[in-house]
Amino acid sequence: MRNPETTKHDYGHGLLIAGAYGRCGCAILAARAALRSGCGLVSVHLPGRCVNAMQTAFPEAMVDIDTSDTLFTTPPAHPEYYSALAIGPGLGTEAATQEALLATLLAWPSDRPLILDADALNIMASRPDILAAASGRTLPAVVTPHEREYHRLFGERNAAEVASQEGLIVVRKAHRTRIYSPDGTVTENHTGNAGMATAGSGDVLTGILLGISAQKKSNLYESVCLGVRIHGEIGDRAVEKQSQSSLVASDLVENLRLVEVEFTDD
Repeated sequence: MRNPETTKHDYGHGLLIAGAYGRCGCAILAARAALRSGCGLVSVHLPGRCVNAMQTAFPEAMVDIDTSDTLFTTPPAHPEYYSALAIGPGLGTEAATQEALLATLLAWPSDRPLILDADALNIMASRPDILAAASGRTLPAVVTPHEREYHRLFGERNAAEVASQEGLIVVRKAHRTRIYSPDGTVTENHTGNAGMATAGSGDVLTGILLGISAQKKSNLYESVCLGVRIHGEIGDRAVEKQSQSSLVASDLVENLRLVEVEFTDD
């Protein structure tokens, strides 16, 4: 339970960079999941033509509008306003987006949570300079690849070695997702089900990780493990009420209302 004397500013301000024109749904799913995970405020950096969709589908979100109507091309101003950043769902891999991603990573404070997913990972796979910008930070960046993304990015490298050598927290998504820490810790998750193999499920996880890490209530690795467990748990709750084959990502977000995010002490 929350302290009754707190305000929204006590629960962090997450920044999400996601969505291109035609893929605004990725941003909506992730933003909704972030706020449902307990952070106090969520801002979403969007191209202009996605703004109406976001503010209609999710009025609780604030928007930071890109100079482009259709793509992510401009790093958000004032990174100091935010306590955590997630970037990647639905961005696309256009040249202007690649440069905006690099500029954002270079500007983002090294001691604040950073989550990289989806097209951010696809860009990094072909841009060693962008992978280098995400590696070796004071607070390790979190990468969340599924198997195809993992192999595009790291090839046949062992995930534990990747985490150690690159200074990353690696969330290798699979039937039994494993989370690898730079210090050698490995945690296997045992929640979730096959119904979660559906479009947008990963975007929901990105939002959950953003919402939890923005609150800074436990160390980042523990926050990531908590987020992965909750992501699977809401999938399990969903299929108590419906079939696995009917599950969609919006169902996962709706079931977040049934889960209390509980942190352990640092």
